This record gives sequence, C-alpha cells and structure tokens, in this order.
Amino acid sequence: MKREIKKYLFDIKVSIDSIFEYLGDERNFFEYQKNKLLRRAVEREIEIIGEATNRILKIDSNINIENSRQIVDTRNWVIHGYDKVDNVVIWGIITKHLPKLKAEVEELLLN
Repeated sequence: MKREIKKYLFDIKVSIDSIFEYLGDERNFFEYQKNKLLRRAVEREIEIIGEATNRILKIDSNINIENSRQIVDTRNWVIHGYDKVDNVVIWGIITKHLPKLKAEVEELLLN
C-alpha cells in the first residue's frame, strides 16, 4: 500500500478517535444536540474523514473501505448543505458507522 494512502487512513483514524473523545464515554444525543460547539467539531471531523476517503479513492478506487462513496457524499452534504445538516443523521453515523469504519481503517493500517 502506498505511503500516501496510509497517511490518509491515519487521518481518518485520528478523526474518528477525536469524535469519540469529544463525546466522552456517555455519548448522550441530547447533550450533543444542544452543544453547538460540539456539533461543529464533530461535523469538521466528518469533513476530514470524507476528504481523506476521497483522496484515497483517487489513488486506489479499489480500496477495501465499505461505503467509501457514501462517506465522501456525507462530507459533501455537511459542507455544501450546512443548513440542512440533520443531527439525528449525524448521530446515526457516529453510533452505527464510525465504529465499523474505525475497524476497517485499523485493519488496513496493519497491512
């Protein structure tokens, strides 16, 4: 695997870890929803995850990241549709998709 891809994978891992650090162990949706600074921080990390994924796909479109295209699409939605960002959708991404993405990225980094 190209070194550049590993760098982007590492960036994704750092952003996922940062999101979980920001949310703490409790991961309370209602606290997330009422804290604008927290929401914006999480959204920024999602943008980074999407951009890093996009750059990886430009180098190797066959990279083994499930839902890679949706990850990039989410980044575009957060950036370009900032006024339509839905906290419930973002929370679903955090709780359902990020743990799986983190495992995929960690596995790729081992290779």
